[in-house]
Amino acid sequence: MYVQVRMMDTGVSVTIPTSRTALVKDFKTLVEKKFHVKSENLRLFFAGKQLENQYRLFDYSINVNDVIQLMVRAAVNENSSQKKSVSKVTTKLCKNETHIPSSSSAASSASDKSDADDDISVESKYFKVGDYVDMKDYHYGSWFIGKLIKIKKDNALVEKPNDPKSPVKNDGLLYVVAIEGCPEELPIEVHLQEIRPHASEILPLEKLKINDQVLMNYNVDYPQERGYWYDVLVKEVKKSRRGHEIIGDVSVGIDNVVLKNCHLMFLDDIYKVKPYKLLIERTPEDDKIMQTQPTVMRAGALYCIKCKDNMEKSCKECGCRICGGKDNEDKQLMCDECNHPYHMVCLNPPLNEMPGDDDWYCPSCKNDENEIVKAGEKLKASKKKGPESISTSKRDWGKGMACVGRTKKCNIVPSNHFGPIPGVEVGTTWLFRVQVSEAGIHRPPVGGIHGRDNQGAFSIVLSGGYEDDVDNGDEFLYTGSGGRDLSGNKRTALQSCDQELTRYNRALALNCNAKIDNEKGATAVDWKKGKPVRVIRNYKLRKHSKYAPELGNRYDGLYKVVKYYPETGISGFTVWRFVLRRDDPIPAPWTAQGKKRMTQLGLKIIYPENYIPAVTATNDPKSKLPRSKRKRTLQEADIEDNEQCESNNSKCNLLEKEDNNANSKKKMKIQYKLEKEADEFIKADVANRKYWDDCKEMLNQGKKSFFG
Repeated sequence: MYVQVRMMDTGVSVTIPTSRTALVKDFKTLVEKKFHVKSENLRLFFAGKQLENQYRLFDYSINVNDVIQLMVRAAVNENSSQKKSVSKVTTKLCKNETHIPSSSSAASSASDKSDADDDISVESKYFKVGDYVDMKDYHYGSWFIGKLIKIKKDNALVEKPNDPKSPVKNDGLLYVVAIEGCPEELPIEVHLQEIRPHASEILPLEKLKINDQVLMNYNVDYPQERGYWYDVLVKEVKKSRRGHEIIGDVSVGIDNVVLKNCHLMFLDDIYKVKPYKLLIERTPEDDKIMQTQPTVMRAGALYCIKCKDNMEKSCKECGCRICGGKDNEDKQLMCDECNHPYHMVCLNPPLNEMPGDDDWYCPSCKNDENEIVKAGEKLKASKKKGPESISTSKRDWGKGMACVGRTKKCNIVPSNHFGPIPGVEVGTTWLFRVQVSEAGIHRPPVGGIHGRDNQGAFSIVLSGGYEDDVDNGDEFLYTGSGGRDLSGNKRTALQSCDQELTRYNRALALNCNAKIDNEKGATAVDWKKGKPVRVIRNYKLRKHSKYAPELGNRYDGLYKVVKYYPETGISGFTVWRFVLRRDDPIPAPWTAQGKKRMTQLGLKIIYPENYIPAVTATNDPKSKLPRSKRKRTLQEADIEDNEQCESNNSKCNLLEKEDNNANSKKKMKIQYKLEKEADEFIKADVANRKYWDDCKEMLNQGKKSFFG
């Protein structure tokens, strides 16, 4: 078990071995040694909570490789703080005596000057104050009718980039436009490319041509309903008995994002887009049209699609969220989170007057203040946590990797998938069982069989837990599960009763190509037609079988059940035996071809992310973490190879030398060679030859790089 501690200000991260049952107070001593900061000045945070000394890491649901944020309190010097206070007083006295003008008064005079400049309207080449224009709103990204009330200079330090599709360029002016029909809306400042002459001419459908640029109504979220007004490039005009329809590209937003091949249904108002016209080229008739307020307003989007803006109809979408009423708007409260209205009398308890706070949240959005854990407060008692959270036992069970949870989940295939997992090669080895679970090869982090009694078994692990198991490599004899008393959090025990063909045993029996028999068992008619089982061999099997890996958990390919039968085991109780035979086209990892293939693919043992070998954690004599008295700790239960290195250093050094030699050879033999069938398909694909040539350049870096 290990976690990462990262400083908030510098981002420096350090991996620290620890235990899930370690107290935060003891964990701070480890952090103190790594970062050379006193534990009194440390503040540790995880998942928005400050870690308090009296709790354990487990109480904060801290898992393996989780990141704990570190904040260091700044040391406050009393002498420096007194000097600062004295200097502030003296400067204040000097200002009062010499009558120096303050910075706030200078800023106010500058703001008054800028306000006076804003009141002065400047001239534009295309528009003048009082013109009615089409303005593109930055919030909706659509065109609205507005009145130009002011033109002023743009004092922004950074100029807004020009849109290459626009017929004009920004002229360094800001156009202040008031939207028609919305008196409550404040005037909006836009650039020249975001306004244009007001479109008033309606085009009949008969005169509409392909590639015409028009202004039409469209709803991006609900195409069947009325929406806002956008620029449309006409692509096709459909005429049928059911009605007419226009297919076009709709330009949405300030950035003119194009929605291609949209079906526009509202054809009663199709406006012709007016071009920009210089003021000196305007005729008196043009000037009259531009200065005259439109008599007919364009149809806009519905506020509420559910009730169609019917004020007499109760609706909980646009009215009160509780009663659905739309009356008494002055006595409605708007939630600042979900923006839904609520009558004050409908609340529980009802409110007689407006709340004094600026922000108000409805009952569904409001956070329960009793559930908020502030810095320095105790954790709230949770009913969801198991008995281990309230246990008074001093046994340190949190060091091992068997107690950690999964940090990843395989979503490439479903959990009930039969056969290989895409991307996982035969011979892939992981250090811990939890990594095998994360890869999706064998989902249970502890159990030996993964399956369902109504579907079959998907994978099994050979770890030498039963004395009846016989491993011959391509074929092995596997003992079913059950018949042992594992109460009291035991992982293994002697056989104490008869096994039955139920649950996982039945699941494994369903993989056999034969009719299920709960009493005598069965033999497959054609064993190759049975369901495949993924087989993983654990390093603990090494003391019984030469086919097991020396370290970690290795994926050995697909096997199939040949037969299964009950038998009296060595313990004297009935056990179910399963004969599995290898049926995988890829050579086994213990064969010469398999070893060569693993070398070509560059398969090495996969360690967890940011993993620190347990030897460094246990050999630290200054570590104040409470040691466990159990024999099976992190080092002994999950990394027995490290234990062997402690007792036999010469053997450990020999393994390291062999590993280094293997690494040097892998660098020479990592090149991946394509199969003949795949090479023929690539040669036949003449159209993509250029791309295949680029892919073949990655063959020298191995199969993973080639397919990646």
